[in-house]
Amino acid sequence: MVDGSQSLLERPQDLEVQEGLENLISAARTYDPELDSGLLIRAFDFACKNHSMQVRRSGEPYILHPLAVATILTELQMNDTVLAAALLHDVIEDCGVSVDDLAAEFGPEIAQLVDGVTKLKLADFETRTGDLAATATLSPAASKKHGEISRSAANLRKILLAMARDLRVMIIKLADRLHNMRTLSALPPVRQQKVAKETQQIFAPLAHRLGIWQIKWQLEDLAFKYLQPEAYSDLSERLNRTREQREREIALTIDMLKIRLQEVSIPAEINGRPKHLYSIYNKMLKNNVPFGEIFDLVAIRIIVPTLADCYYALGIVHDLWLPIQNQFDDYIAKPKSNGYQSLHTKVVGPTGEPLEIQIRTREMHSLADFGIAAHWQYKEGKTKDKLFDRKMTLLRQQLFDWQSDNKDAGEFLRSVVDDLFTDQVFVFTPKGDVLDFPAGATPVDVAYRIHSDLGQRCVGAKVNGKIVPLTFTFSNGDIVDIISRPNANPSLDWLTFAKTSHARSKIKHYFRKQRFAQNVARGREMLQKEIERLRLDFHGLMANEALSRVRETSWNNFHTDEDLLAAIGYGDAAVGAVVQKLRALQPDKPKENPFAAILGRKPTKTPKLQIGGDLEDIAIVRAKCCAPVPGDDVIGYMTRGKGIALHRQGCQNVLHYQHTEANRLVEIDWKPKSSGDKPDYYLTDIKMELLDRVGLLEDVAKLFSEVHTNIQAIRTRSNLTTRTAVMQISFDALDTNHVAETMTRLSRLADVLDIHRVGPNEEPVE
Repeated sequence: MVDGSQSLLERPQDLEVQEGLENLISAARTYDPELDSGLLIRAFDFACKNHSMQVRRSGEPYILHPLAVATILTELQMNDTVLAAALLHDVIEDCGVSVDDLAAEFGPEIAQLVDGVTKLKLADFETRTGDLAATATLSPAASKKHGEISRSAANLRKILLAMARDLRVMIIKLADRLHNMRTLSALPPVRQQKVAKETQQIFAPLAHRLGIWQIKWQLEDLAFKYLQPEAYSDLSERLNRTREQREREIALTIDMLKIRLQEVSIPAEINGRPKHLYSIYNKMLKNNVPFGEIFDLVAIRIIVPTLADCYYALGIVHDLWLPIQNQFDDYIAKPKSNGYQSLHTKVVGPTGEPLEIQIRTREMHSLADFGIAAHWQYKEGKTKDKLFDRKMTLLRQQLFDWQSDNKDAGEFLRSVVDDLFTDQVFVFTPKGDVLDFPAGATPVDVAYRIHSDLGQRCVGAKVNGKIVPLTFTFSNGDIVDIISRPNANPSLDWLTFAKTSHARSKIKHYFRKQRFAQNVARGREMLQKEIERLRLDFHGLMANEALSRVRETSWNNFHTDEDLLAAIGYGDAAVGAVVQKLRALQPDKPKENPFAAILGRKPTKTPKLQIGGDLEDIAIVRAKCCAPVPGDDVIGYMTRGKGIALHRQGCQNVLHYQHTEANRLVEIDWKPKSSGDKPDYYLTDIKMELLDRVGLLEDVAKLFSEVHTNIQAIRTRSNLTTRTAVMQISFDALDTNHVAETMTRLSRLADVLDIHRVGPNEEPVE
């Protein structure tokens, strides 16, 4: 650590670096005269020492990057704590400095901010060990894509969680991303595309959600520049050709407004804000019009002292120029969910072309430019802002909902990006809170946003004082009061009109849980009946956590006893095999032949016969009734002239043979074998219940293709009443592990409500 008396400002350093620090402090003092410049000098000194041997890809000293990030934050008028954290934001990641070291030197608050930003580094997100088995059967290209999606999803989850805990972390991260975008030309083209796409899909919408317009528009334009360079260049040239004319029109408009406002003694700051390139491009696409038909390329801002002055100024604007019908929005009376307030009106301007005018107070203007960041400026913290705290609670709840929704990585990315990007509608709760939703949202979305339990129990809503059904779609400014009943439950129909990913996720989870509970109950009943059929003591056999021990030793792919019971219920685990394992755990008793109780014979210690060893010269066939695969607990039945037929434990035909031809049953240990270099595959079936939709079959088939698993047949049956489908898939499997892995992958599809392996003698889908 360099002593404070020998700060960087007193030692010979690169001129650009010294000037950068001086400019940073100077910029911060323009809005905070009481700035702790000593803290910034110490933070800069610490960062400069630790980054001294590092350079960026452009060849510049690395210290210029954190310096630029902090300078961007002065444009948001952030306080010295956040600026110091920005200067230090890379020292943990790149220099091996510990959080404890930072806390000791700069205090716990700055250390936690730096640690939060560090955890959002892309390099931190590698495919987890648990994902490796899931990608073992993927092709190299598909495996790489799967890993990228998993890392991106993990990254986004961490971003949302970090935002929920402390939004200042995200503000620093946005400034970091903005400077990286400004210097993106130093990266190779492939990396440029990847970073720009992530910026456009994730970081710019998050800046919008936080209301930080000043960063949002720059991120959008820079991403646009790299993702669509030709369109960007063309639009830039067109704007440059018409700039002089627009500047004359703006000057004329501002002069006319100043004269009229001075006549009524309203002091106002008036300026013209050009629309940024990406917003113009989007408008051309959305309205399907050429550039020549986009007239409102500039918005005029009128900033006045008081709220009353806003409406007075609006009257003057409408008196000067003809307002365009249906082109007025009062975001003061009905603010956006990110806190934005302003009056927006579009008029036929002095040159006869459409002109957008925005009217707001100085405080509203600060919030419009800085968004959430405005609440951490130097002047904040002196008084408690209850309204701000309430808004933060609602925003944090949405962020927690997003990152905690249990989705497959790809589905999670799609759903959050969809929620961020779709057109929005703003509604009010009875308490006056503003909530934003995708256009077309319904009371179900509101109920689940407020609380998951309210979503489960909602039966209707009052909108603007009138009772409406759950299918009602909102308009901007609607006041919504949810009606609920204690004994109400979700309906599958809700998935046809719920818009938010959070609501849809919770509805699907409810029905998956319902089916799980039914299978657990069915499995418990089957287990008890089998034990009683064998005239055994159910409570004695299940004592001392016997089921848990059986699960851990023989079915360790199930995490809980309920998972094993559910597997018995839907046929993935044979009830006879579970009972056999339970009996083997009984103390002071030799392991019994599973058929001894029925046949009245003494137990035998004869080992299981090995296929390919003891049975090398005997024909082995798989019974069609239960279609076993290697890894199943199987029983062999010695047929008349066809060799030994393998049956799964629990097969009804085996139970029949136990009573009629027990002497033909043999215990067999069946392990996978290979024919030369190629493994043997065995036809097996799984059954799924899914939400029916267009393209469902294609998505399922695509998943099998990605893991190079051959489908032999697919049979489906749709239920128009519940809008669900039952699908039975026959495919080639190596063994039970292959079957389980395939079912795990399929279960990650958002539309899957239930999935299981077809049990012995289970009725097929017709």
